[in-house]
Amino acid sequence: MFLGHPLLASLLFAVQFTSPGPILFEAGPISIRWYGVLIASAVLIGVALSQYLAKRRGVDPDLLGDLAIWLVISAIPAARLYYVLFEWKHYASNPGEILAIWHGGIAIHGAILGGALAMLLFARIHKISFWQLADLVAPSLILGQAIGRWGNFFNSEAFGRPTNLPWKLFIPLAQRPPGYQQFEYFHPTFLYESLWNLGVFMLLLWLFFRSLRPDSKIKLGTLVLVYLVAYSVGRFWIEGLRMDSLMLGPLRIAQVVSLTGVALGGLGLFWLYGLGRSLPGSHIAEPMQTTSAKSDQG
Repeated sequence: MFLGHPLLASLLFAVQFTSPGPILFEAGPISIRWYGVLIASAVLIGVALSQYLAKRRGVDPDLLGDLAIWLVISAIPAARLYYVLFEWKHYASNPGEILAIWHGGIAIHGAILGGALAMLLFARIHKISFWQLADLVAPSLILGQAIGRWGNFFNSEAFGRPTNLPWKLFIPLAQRPPGYQQFEYFHPTFLYESLWNLGVFMLLLWLFFRSLRPDSKIKLGTLVLVYLVAYSVGRFWIEGLRMDSLMLGPLRIAQVVSLTGVALGGLGLFWLYGLGRSLPGSHIAEPMQTTSAKSDQG
């Protein structure tokens, strides 16, 4: 009750966010940008986490290392392509910017689509279950998204509507959208999504470790389906605050895709737990055990 007092809440959360700029440091003609450092960090942390989870599951961690290469090669270009296609009017006039990913401008939904296609092909080649891989990757993916969102903060982009809330975000005049030059402070939507994603990450970790219990009733594919629903719900809400979202006519593309994600994930969970069935392809999900796991059985 005490913490709920409006004045105390204002004091506790009175954090004004101001970006120090997109460049971490410069060495002669070389500029190292926060955006690139965050993406690289998210990838490295994600690979390490997925390999750790694979080992706990009894799956060869090296397999996840190989998969990570596939995902990076497919997801990052797909994320950029997705963004460029829906901002084609700008990039058609500035073709030199198309490959300048270090300036920002990637779409996570494009990365998810590209990564999913690569994972399907990888699973087919290695004759393992797509759902096995997806469940191991989902926690790393959402954690990487939580980290990567801070790139928007350093670039002063992807912010929300004007606000005077205690946790407001200052946006330099040059980055303010047309018609909003008189406003200095905006919703820090990067922060909202980062915190939401951290919450989803904790939920997925809890589900993962619950699934390791001998009496667990958590089915294969649950983690990635929960990710799909939980992330999409948060993204749908946050997109409603933003002003720079990619548009398709009068609709925000990310909101349409998020609704699709909720529907697909919800149907998958209903299939698993409402109808009591297994997802297609689950029958090839026999864990690929590590050498140590095999020797323990011997």
